[in-house]
Amino acid sequence: MKLYGIKNCDSVKKAVKFLRSRNIDFETVDFKLRSVGCETVDRWLRQIPVDTLFNSRGTTYRKLGLKKADLDEKGKREWLCRENMLIKRPVIECDDGKIIVGFDEELYKEIFNEQHNP
Repeated sequence: MKLYGIKNCDSVKKAVKFLRSRNIDFETVDFKLRSVGCETVDRWLRQIPVDTLFNSRGTTYRKLGLKKADLDEKGKREWLCRENMLIKRPVIECDDGKIIVGFDEELYKEIFNEQHNP
């Protein structure tokens, strides 16, 4: 399992704490150290809507002035490929291929208790 994000993001910290507290193994991919390209973004977008993955509340979105750009789905995808800091965090890629975006403790309990407590 891979957890994508940045280490100083509060949602990523919560997700890491949650997974570690349950002894769930995962690899961390830090967007600041290793960017993901269109291939990865497209793989995620096959499962989740672009608006779920696209972070329109963050500093990067505001700095780039993207609200004025009024992006459609294609435009958002292009920006996600180009600027990983626009990806909502964390993104978890489970071993079974399932993609989870953001941190929602109740959802995590449902998903990870199912997978790790037979």
